[in-house]
Amino acid sequence: MNHYKLLTPGPLTTTDTVKQEMLFDHCTWDDDYKKITQEIRAKLLTLAGVSDKDYTAVLMQGSGTFGVESVLTSVIGGEDKLLIVSNGAYGERMGDIAEHASISRLIYKQAYDKVPDPEVIGMLLEENPDITHVSMVHSETTSGILNDIAAVAGVVKKAGKTFIVDAMSSFGGVDIPVGELGIDFLISSANKCIQGVPGFSFIIANREKLMESKGKARSLSLDLYDQWETMEKDGKWRFTSPTHVVLAFARALEEMEAEGGIEARNRRYTDNNRLLIRRMKAMGISPYIGEEYQGPIITTFFYPENHSFTFSEMYEYIKERGYAIYPGKVTEAETFRIGNIGEIYEEDINKLCDILGEFLQTKEKRAV
Repeated sequence: MNHYKLLTPGPLTTTDTVKQEMLFDHCTWDDDYKKITQEIRAKLLTLAGVSDKDYTAVLMQGSGTFGVESVLTSVIGGEDKLLIVSNGAYGERMGDIAEHASISRLIYKQAYDKVPDPEVIGMLLEENPDITHVSMVHSETTSGILNDIAAVAGVVKKAGKTFIVDAMSSFGGVDIPVGELGIDFLISSANKCIQGVPGFSFIIANREKLMESKGKARSLSLDLYDQWETMEKDGKWRFTSPTHVVLAFARALEEMEAEGGIEARNRRYTDNNRLLIRRMKAMGISPYIGEEYQGPIITTFFYPENHSFTFSEMYEYIKERGYAIYPGKVTEAETFRIGNIGEIYEEDINKLCDILGEFLQTKEKRAV
């Protein structure tokens, strides 16, 4: 198999040392392993800037969507109603989860290239006093937009509602003062900005709100309260945990600390993003999102004007030369996406742009 780096929003390129941690087979009942789980939970609270007095961390088997579904189906009761704030595919996925779980809901849909308006959210909360919970995505990788969760949090908390944030591709790469903003449930995943591998999601939960959710879960395996209650005792997961992934994640946390934490990682990702946009513009390729709302995680680009190639052609050309990019997910425009996170540095961005430039030149010559 050819080796190549992932310029995607996760799974992403990890270090060799993170991968090497998965060579060890661990028993789920072992005290050393349970200690690792507890250390991970404590470090996640530190990254979130919260204390274990007010918040707790729960690890949940499965992808990030499992984590989102766990929260939505565990903390929203039969008498509750959810306002879903959506401006991309992952906000829409929350709607799909709510529909499958028969959760009472209202959806505020914004265009993919625009951030949700806090005033509209405030108005919806006033007009619908039966709304109890509000959910939204922070970094919407459909477009690369970074939503203003601080502004929305102010409106949600003023109205006294429970605030749920999908910070899947931003937590660890963007500073999120969870406690200050009053976020009640924040969901992320092992294979994003902390740079682990896929296998579990995690939830930073307000302790009081989590306790209130006891008995509300619509699922056995995704019951957030029951998962927490078991894990809180000694670090044991309720059902078989992804041991290799946990070991890799513990190592990834150590490497993140050594790099300089969220501040250093955000700086690297942001530098990658700015260099990428600058180089792409020089080739006549424009970003889909305006500079004001462009996040540092992934960038969506329009195809150059009058292009005569398919994504598959471009993808294969780039992959053969060492990198993998993402197809577009925006429905109303022809786009492709390039991630800036993972073990990716300035030299990688420059190499990618050189490769893409060669590809474009090749296509131009053939057109002539």
